[in-house]
Amino acid sequence: MSSDLKRKPKKKITPKPVQLNPNWSLLQQKLKSDSHGNTRKSSNPENPSSILGSIQPKNSNFKLGFRVYRLVWFLSCLNSHNKLAGKRKERPDSEVDVPKINPLAPVNDDSSLTDEVAMDCEMVGVSQGTKSALGRVTLVNKWGNVLYDEFVRPVEHVVDFRTSISGIRPRDLRKAKDFRVAQTKVAELIKGKILVGHALHNDLKALLLTHPKKDIRDTGEYQPFRNLPNRGKTRKSLKHLASEILGADIQNGEHCPIDDARAAMMLYQKNRKEWEKTVKDQTRMWLKQKKRKPKKKAKYGNNASTNDNPIV
Repeated sequence: MSSDLKRKPKKKITPKPVQLNPNWSLLQQKLKSDSHGNTRKSSNPENPSSILGSIQPKNSNFKLGFRVYRLVWFLSCLNSHNKLAGKRKERPDSEVDVPKINPLAPVNDDSSLTDEVAMDCEMVGVSQGTKSALGRVTLVNKWGNVLYDEFVRPVEHVVDFRTSISGIRPRDLRKAKDFRVAQTKVAELIKGKILVGHALHNDLKALLLTHPKKDIRDTGEYQPFRNLPNRGKTRKSLKHLASEILGADIQNGEHCPIDDARAAMMLYQKNRKEWEKTVKDQTRMWLKQKKRKPKKKAKYGNNASTNDNPIV
């Protein structure tokens, strides 16, 4: 019985070898040869082969291959990042994009009517295109903030919009202000104010308005501006004055009356003290000349008739 009770030892079942894909077998052989061929002679962390040689397979060749793949991917990313950082460091400061500051930008948002008002107008062609008519009028206060800016529909038919300079297009005049309405509004705004602008006689002529000469500050007529070198020309353009004195770039292509009015006002404000002193001196001289009375000429024969005795 005891012998029967003894259990027979179980036979060990050896698993049948699984036939691998030939490509997988070649990959395993390649990984084994690479792992045994590498040494730890080089300890440079920047050398991928030395790092790979220090890795020993633990579980399977598949895990080793996966680790090698991850390490190579990490090193390639690190290398590309270092190159990009180096390019950024080597970039000169001159190439850094710095937002440009507009020198004509208003210093505040105060849109109230001030004692000084700048005006600029854009013209269109009427009649046969040679005659100018008002197409847009703009007024700004001494801070450069817009007081009035409207397109104006001329009384006569427009034959040339002069878009390349005026910036006015046919669609702008479809809902434009009537000329009389714009004229009345501008007259109200400039009444009793110092009017600043460039070649203001053209703007006032287009508006059919007048303004006291003592209250006009024309940047095209101010003598210190005219004395600046300008290749033989006696009168400088507003574009030239704005570029040379203010460092502002205007009138490149289509004109903007807002920028033009702001440029004229800023030119006046920068020279306001000397300009007003010159105006006062000229006004004083004019008043002195006006007060002087011309000498009366003696009438012919008056002295002779009074000295001689009357004839009886």
